[in-house]
Amino acid sequence: MTQSLDVYTSLWAMQPHDQSGVKLPYAQVVEMVADAGYKGMALDFGATSVEDVKRIQPMMARAGLTPFLVDFPKSIEALRPTLKMAKDFGAPFVVVIGQVMPLTVEGMIPVIRSWIEMSEHEGMPILFETHRDCITNDLYTTLCLLDAVPEMRMCADLSHYVVGREMACPLRPRDREHMSRILARSDSFQGRVASRSQVQIPLDFPQNQKWVEMFKGWWREGLSDWKTRNADGTCVFLCELGPPDYAITGPDGRELSNRWDEALVIKGWVEEIWDQIGS
Repeated sequence: MTQSLDVYTSLWAMQPHDQSGVKLPYAQVVEMVADAGYKGMALDFGATSVEDVKRIQPMMARAGLTPFLVDFPKSIEALRPTLKMAKDFGAPFVVVIGQVMPLTVEGMIPVIRSWIEMSEHEGMPILFETHRDCITNDLYTTLCLLDAVPEMRMCADLSHYVVGREMACPLRPRDREHMSRILARSDSFQGRVASRSQVQIPLDFPQNQKWVEMFKGWWREGLSDWKTRNADGTCVFLCELGPPDYAITGPDGRELSNRWDEALVIKGWVEEIWDQIGS
């Protein structure tokens, strides 16, 4: 039995990567990410053009970095080119933030199933990210979809539901149960700490420590459950600390914390949690 953890960062999070506001050339980004010990980088079509994704992927390959693609398909068929590209790139999966958004769960079910069938046909797994402004926008709706479509697998970025549902800390039992249901269906995880009012908060501010501990507990639960469900394979954890307007800024427009350093802190936490869980 071989289980491994691959920690990624996001190209979006590297443009810019800190308070300087400077967007580094792709070659320098790739070098930084590889030297920091990341295994790969998420390439996000919400922030990066197809042309730029095709430009950076060979640089990543030469540096030994693996990509996965994040797509925002606005129609059923719009996902197919991304699946084909991901297969060519050797990506482990495609993360779907679906922009086809029927108003009812009954309307959403055939959309989800169509994308799953397409992924099976193309031979490229997909994970539906828990994300605002997409088909999984609402926690309750997503739970209904999980019941209705047992084959639906998730990428858990729980920050969106914490701020979207204005969750209390400590968690109410109802919210704890709901989030555990999401984690139990998740095959990949994303690292960002939110509060009930902000989707991304600095990690070392004293007032934020209760939220940091809450998210670390979820990451431990998710990784532990992944290990229990998978006899072997690789779990992907993405450190995704977004630039402004995700990152909070002061009156001068500068970010309040260094996201590059914070992402490395999260990377260390997650690797330590993984080792503590054991096999």
